[in-house]
Amino acid sequence: MIEIIRDYWQVLLIGQYPQGPLGGVLLTLILAIAGLVLSFPISVVLAILRISPFAVLRIPATVVVYTVRSVPLIMLVFWTYFLVPLLVGKSVSGVTTLLCTLVVYQAAYLSEVIRAGIQALPDGQMEGARALGLSYVQTVRKVLLPQAIYNMVPSIISQFVSTIKDTSLGYVISVQELTFAANHVNSQLLTKPFEVFMILALTYFAICFCLTELAHSFEKRVAKKRLGTQPTLSGTTNDTILES
Repeated sequence: MIEIIRDYWQVLLIGQYPQGPLGGVLLTLILAIAGLVLSFPISVVLAILRISPFAVLRIPATVVVYTVRSVPLIMLVFWTYFLVPLLVGKSVSGVTTLLCTLVVYQAAYLSEVIRAGIQALPDGQMEGARALGLSYVQTVRKVLLPQAIYNMVPSIISQFVSTIKDTSLGYVISVQELTFAANHVNSQLLTKPFEVFMILALTYFAICFCLTELAHSFEKRVAKKRLGTQPTLSGTTNDTILES
């Protein structure tokens, strides 16, 4: 395994770049980050529509979320692979296809994370904001959404971990991400498939483990902040007591 890493570390890390296309770990991370960033605003809109009191907005959003979540990701990859060229009128790269798929897929899942975060907030948040004269949209945008997103950061990081693993499906449409790079190395060696794919598994584990630990750390921070601001019997907070 050490010899494989020594001889092929560049292929596994950045693919054939700069002599060829970018790939490996770097492309995997770029796809995962881009997919999460681009899907985030869509997921926020879907989450808000899902909790809307207006059925004309809530029902279509619910149908979209349920449909995407009920279809296997590999099926969405194939659908996007054939559908996007028809929509834009020209062929698109495998990277673009996979990125579009990840945006749609992650938007559906993240919307449920954000919706759960909003609905987990006390009802008094909505009632208090409306009593102050804020409209429904202002209440969601200025009061509920910032709190929900902050509380859901650990879940969002966990979703990012899932996105990193989902990029491996780009292999079926020749996206030169980490799994494709490992298979390229294996096709050159031919006699060491176990070692090559063990390196692949360990690489995914290392990346996902670090991100999972980051999520746990942030989750503890959120829990500590909640504990520090819990009201006491006298109606003041722990932080206020400490300051006095």
